[in-house]
Amino acid sequence: MSSSLRIIVTGLVAQHHTLAGVTWDYIQYAIGLHRLGHEVYYFEDTGEWPYNLDGGPTGNDWVADNCKKNVEHLNNVLARYGLQERWAYHFPAKSEWYGLSGTRRKEIIRTADLLINVSGTLESPEKYRDVKTLAYIDSDPGFTQVKLINRDEAFAQRVAAHDIHFSFGEQLPTGLLPTEYRWLPTRTPIVLSEWQTGRPHRETYTTVMNWTSYKPLQLNGRVFGQKDVEFVQFLDLPRQLKGLSFEVAVAKTQHKNWQSKIEHILPEAPGASMTRLFGSPREMLTHYGWKVVDPAECCGDIDTYRRYIEQSKGEWSVAKGGYVTAQPGWFSCRSACYLAAGRPVAVQSTGFESVLPAGEGIVPFRNLEEAIRAIKDIEHNYSRHAEAARAIAEDHFDAGKVLKNLIETALQEHRTAQITQNMLV
Repeated sequence: MSSSLRIIVTGLVAQHHTLAGVTWDYIQYAIGLHRLGHEVYYFEDTGEWPYNLDGGPTGNDWVADNCKKNVEHLNNVLARYGLQERWAYHFPAKSEWYGLSGTRRKEIIRTADLLINVSGTLESPEKYRDVKTLAYIDSDPGFTQVKLINRDEAFAQRVAAHDIHFSFGEQLPTGLLPTEYRWLPTRTPIVLSEWQTGRPHRETYTTVMNWTSYKPLQLNGRVFGQKDVEFVQFLDLPRQLKGLSFEVAVAKTQHKNWQSKIEHILPEAPGASMTRLFGSPREMLTHYGWKVVDPAECCGDIDTYRRYIEQSKGEWSVAKGGYVTAQPGWFSCRSACYLAAGRPVAVQSTGFESVLPAGEGIVPFRNLEEAIRAIKDIEHNYSRHAEAARAIAEDHFDAGKVLKNLIETALQEHRTAQITQNMLV
């Protein structure tokens, strides 16, 4: 596309200012579009209140009473890429806006060609209806569709406010999760120039993860769980692969009421309670031979996060249980960054093998035996896997290609829908 468009991108950069991986997830949309020559703006209007990761002054003050750190982080990150005067952040506690003035913000909304609502983060997308085309990006396939089928009305209204619907679930729709929407495939854009290959690496396979992100969902007797229920199936991996190092960067703070019931599949104590055997997931992982680190300390900003990935030998990781159950073809934004850094990934299957090359660079697994074979194969053919990893990133995740296709598809699909609607009137 040769002409420049005015595009708004949404996200959670300010809200989760201590989670560098989240920042990379959203800013690569803005950076990629900017480098394609478009006039890009970043809006954060989620309705979510800032939080204190450490519980604040009393240790129990989880809601922050100001957004200074959030706004500073957002401005500093965007300024690095020439977007320092292209952002707006809404602080819901006081209904205040930061960044662009109200007049300028309204003018941008009125004249924008496209709004890309990444992860559906806008609290009220209907307020942005003056934008010519509203595109919804479902970055949580399986969970999104379950909420729609279970008639989460507020969520359904937000999804319905958009003209076009994309999903990281490139295998959607499936018979398991029918919805009224036509989910068009897309994937995370990676700005390849931001990820360097060939740097010295540690002899350690790593990942950065949340033990849980929210409560499990249920549909027709099926549980769509989190990573906790999947990870315990692979706890023995370090002991099965003696001499190799596996490291997990997982936050110290855990939400116990979000965890799945996983007691019955602990390797050494079937039927026993995890909470009786171990004080926390971190303690359990350490017991089974995993090195556990705090992401806030080792990869808390976008530079140290990138360095952490580039200095890893590769990634080993599970997926959320909901992705494993639904098999939507989802592939991790974080794993795509490992690929861009020329680091092979051994990751739990979500059906992505149907849409991405698998076997070299990306090695999927479904059980412990396959996970062991995946790591052994990477070890025996490391250079080949590393070269394949970067090649996959260039062929399938390059921001220029991904975003060009996203824009062209969104605008064409919306034009077609308008023509069809006019013919029916």
